[in-house]
Amino acid sequence: MKNLKLKSARAILDMSQEQLAEAVGVTRQTIGMIEAGKFNPSLQLCVAICKALGKTLDEIFWEG
Repeated sequence: MKNLKLKSARAILDMSQEQLAEAVGVTRQTIGMIEAGKFNPSLQLCVAICKALGKTLDEIFWEG
């Protein structure tokens, strides 16, 4: 399932996949795969992404 919440939060901050990837220590391809729903990130990476975006885990990764 695509993670449109992640893509939206990143876009609101005018942050590219490359910039987010650099902020959390992964490749741009990893961010792209998470957004496309093709990669299930570790909890540690989820937390790092949320911190970089100023969001909570629920706001980005919780389906509901």
